[in-house]
Amino acid sequence: MNNDKKVAIVGGGPAGLMAAEVLSAQGVRVNLYDAMPSVGRKFLLAGRGGLNLTHSEPFDIFMGRFSERREALEPLLRAFGPEALREWAQGLGIETFVGTSGRVFPKDMKAAPLLRAWLHRLRQAGVRFHMRHRWLGWPDAAAPATVLRFATPAGEAVVQADAVVLALGGASWSRLGSDGAWAPWMAGRGIAVAALAPANCGFDIGWSAHFAERFAGLPFKSVAISFSDARGRRFARKGEFIATASGIEGSLVYAASALLRDEIAANGRATLRLDLLPDRSAEQVRAAVLHPRGSRSLASHLKSRLGLEGIKTGVLHEVLSREEMHAPERLAEAIKSLPLKLVAPRPIDEAISTAGGVRFDALDGRLMTTAQPGLFCAGEMLDWEAPTGGYLLTASMASGAAAARGVLSHWK
Repeated sequence: MNNDKKVAIVGGGPAGLMAAEVLSAQGVRVNLYDAMPSVGRKFLLAGRGGLNLTHSEPFDIFMGRFSERREALEPLLRAFGPEALREWAQGLGIETFVGTSGRVFPKDMKAAPLLRAWLHRLRQAGVRFHMRHRWLGWPDAAAPATVLRFATPAGEAVVQADAVVLALGGASWSRLGSDGAWAPWMAGRGIAVAALAPANCGFDIGWSAHFAERFAGLPFKSVAISFSDARGRRFARKGEFIATASGIEGSLVYAASALLRDEIAANGRATLRLDLLPDRSAEQVRAAVLHPRGSRSLASHLKSRLGLEGIKTGVLHEVLSREEMHAPERLAEAIKSLPLKLVAPRPIDEAISTAGGVRFDALDGRLMTTAQPGLFCAGEMLDWEAPTGGYLLTASMASGAAAARGVLSHWK
């Protein structure tokens, strides 16, 4: 039992709550602080369309979704991975199921019942919640890492603990509490931080006013995108995404966003290839386009021969010149490989998640900062990223559990 020890957890998202659960189960006195009026704000928002808890694919494939951070995250996810998360949810009385895409959801698809059950269990375990407590860093440069400064409804306060777990999130959706303000404070303490950047984000193209007015908010359905960056990394997948007033967003775009973002950062732009008819071969498309159309308009011809209409013909007119639209060979080629030139990712505050953060080489194997003993980090504020599909939530919770185990190990 560790009831003589006190831990301050800063951040009431999934990583912070999981750290609180692991520690309180070992008798540690846990005080959790969050800037918002209630915990789990982003968690609840993520569950509005159906809470995607994790993914059911084989573990090796699951780990591949973390790309360059696989090595750092694999020990955490072996200790608390997709199956463990489903068992944990069941322990809260939340049954789960696997959807047709392999994603795992609560049976009622809702986040609120799970969060309520979780908070009830944490309170029963003695976790104390301090809302509207915004972390302001440390009282001064000489203060130990375990002495924290907060802005509270009653004024500024200083809190002292035996260990601190920071689970502050990245810098997306700042209105829900994660604003990335911690980054310079951590760097000032000698903790290496990779620059924060948007992940799972949309991109600007710069549509014409005509295209934006007609098609913003409409989906590109049953399409495929492909992209190869300057380093030879390649992405190709079928799915759907949405046209926005300035560009594109949606699940298919998010899946390629890391490569696209990095390419724009390195070279100023990225050219995505859009296949408007991935279920038809290039030869089939060419034959249909070259088929004599008689007195029919081009629009009628494309609709009758290929089923192309609406936003799909709209984007062809947007990208191709009038001459190219009436050059059958060029049009057929464009239908299978239309270049979309992306000029910028959308701002980080609009992104679903964040890349960058506290570097893993600034941490030991327990997720404790080597420059500041007693200070642990977890969740999205660490330097990793992953696509949507349950990977973000699973890894955040796994890192929260790992940081809590790190605290317990630190005290041995």
